[in-house]
Amino acid sequence: MAAAGSIKKIFGPDGVLAGHLTGYEPRPGQQQMAAAVAAALEGPEETSFTEPDQAACLVVEAETGLGKTLAYLVPAVLSGRKVVVSTNTRNLQDQILQHEIPFIRKYIEPKLRALCVKGRQNYLCLYRWHQYRAAGQPALVADQAAGRIGGWLKKTTFADRAELTWLHGASPLWRKICCLPHFCLGGDCPDGAACFLNRLRREAAASRLLVVNHHLLFSDLAVRRSGHGEVLPRYEAVIFDEAHHVENVATTFFGFSFSRYQVLDLVADVERSARSGLTGEKQQEVQGAAGSLTGLLAQFFSQFPAALGRFPLAGLRDTQPEFERRRDTLLEAFHRLAGSMDGLDNREEPWGQYILRCEELASRLDTITAETFTDIPAEDVRFVHWYERREKNLVLSATPIDVADDLQETLFASMAAVILTSATLSAAGDFTYFRRRLGLPEETSTLAFPSPFDYANRTLLHVPDKLFPEPAAPGYGAALHQRLEELIRLAGGRALVLFTSIQAMENACRALEERLEFPLLLQGTGPRHELLSRFARENESVLFAVSSFWEGVDIPGESLSLVIIDKLPFEVPSDPVIMARINRIRAAGGNPFFDFQVPRAVLGLRQGAGRLMRRTSDRGVIAVLDVRLFTKGYGRRFLKSLPPSPVCRDLDRVKTFFAEEHDHNQTG
Repeated sequence: MAAAGSIKKIFGPDGVLAGHLTGYEPRPGQQQMAAAVAAALEGPEETSFTEPDQAACLVVEAETGLGKTLAYLVPAVLSGRKVVVSTNTRNLQDQILQHEIPFIRKYIEPKLRALCVKGRQNYLCLYRWHQYRAAGQPALVADQAAGRIGGWLKKTTFADRAELTWLHGASPLWRKICCLPHFCLGGDCPDGAACFLNRLRREAAASRLLVVNHHLLFSDLAVRRSGHGEVLPRYEAVIFDEAHHVENVATTFFGFSFSRYQVLDLVADVERSARSGLTGEKQQEVQGAAGSLTGLLAQFFSQFPAALGRFPLAGLRDTQPEFERRRDTLLEAFHRLAGSMDGLDNREEPWGQYILRCEELASRLDTITAETFTDIPAEDVRFVHWYERREKNLVLSATPIDVADDLQETLFASMAAVILTSATLSAAGDFTYFRRRLGLPEETSTLAFPSPFDYANRTLLHVPDKLFPEPAAPGYGAALHQRLEELIRLAGGRALVLFTSIQAMENACRALEERLEFPLLLQGTGPRHELLSRFARENESVLFAVSSFWEGVDIPGESLSLVIIDKLPFEVPSDPVIMARINRIRAAGGNPFFDFQVPRAVLGLRQGAGRLMRRTSDRGVIAVLDVRLFTKGYGRRFLKSLPPSPVCRDLDRVKTFFAEEHDHNQTG
């Protein structure tokens, strides 16, 4: 067990980290966090929970610069338990596997067996590879890539796609040869003995520390609950880093969806197998059933409005009288296609998997739509039913309004310990929102460690003065664009500008691209990693972005000296899922705005503001161009949650700050 003495010997002033980690500075908060994680991993008997089947749970907010990754990895390794570390981003996984794990192996636990496990689509399927080589697929065999993959397969351990750095991210080639559940023949596979996925599973079973992403972890929890096996080998404890994403990812996996692409993928697979594996009347029967399904799918989806976005499914109840009849006709088409393949026995083609996919898609469509058109008492409604029309796809979804019960059943009641950590879990030190959304009791242990960075002397927080219009007021757009131009000029470029909507981002880009001489980079004009690489490389560039760029952007140094946020990131209340959660809180007697909408926006703002200071030596300005921080009562909640930067409301102070930075760099 990871006793307090061991933690002190590793994290103390004369400990292992101080002796071997370049530039390490002992931080009391890091040692305290490590000790708390070690205590939680020792077992439920160390917590205030009385239920024997309740995990020891610890919630830790550790802001950037504390060193939280080692603070949970070291006690996890020393605990003696089988632990899964779950992250939301690949970057954090890479950091753990390429830096922290090798260090721990070298100086703390030489015998540590640790492994990164990804979703199966990240690994090559030997059966599919051999199928396509034998079929002489021109897009694969004639391509130079086939030879390179063949050579790689002789050397690789798990056939992880990430090793093929030369293969384009959207390569159709990989789709043809990767592992997919509906192509897996299981024990009947002729390549089973050499299967890379089976090899990975054996190594995972033998490893004591597994590193996964949240999606794979919740996929495992969902599969276990369904009784259809497991995705990961048995484990005793879970450590969630980037834990502010847990509710959203859980929402995805405890709900279900039905989409146009899912059906078209099934039809394409069936037709391919029919062409290569069937002849005569049977081939015609299967192909005819597949074609009929495609046509009826188009008829069914033609009832949905053309407007892009997310909308309540119940809205179609009154406007589409043929909805249920067309739904039933589509369900019959699924059953006909499944029936046409019944009895086919061919190890070369996964007919049984196709039948299961037909049945699963039909079941999803039936469940989503049936509950939508059934009158259920409000207190018994567990899911919100909605649809999303995208450019080329249409998705029907049933999303749980609350995942607390699901998390209790699948996670907290089945683990010895669950640790949840992130840089942003609280609103000004209050964990109530995070705890309630996950169903954690009030007595859950919580810790909060502020960043060790010197915000008071190395940063400014700029908020416009009272003459600046509020976001809903006339003239806000013009005022926003003018202030963006002024701030970016004062910083000499080097700015990340975060918007709450794509439209606002595009409007600002159009307004400023001719007025600014700095290179403007716009999210959506290239892959995320390429935009970030260029932004870091081109010292005066400006990056305009939304959504995913509010977090996970780590650009230390002079390339990023100004973070601008257009307005407080409140979510659109008309979104079907947000609306359902607001209504549920109101029905329970709560205040949706202060109990739900404000805390969510606070956490989002903290994520965006956190892009500036990534290292002790960084300095710069955070600008939030929303005067509601001072004109509205709830603005104080946001201000208290932001870093302790000096607040300035005029541009002269910002000008002086950047001038001093320039002078310092010149003399330095």
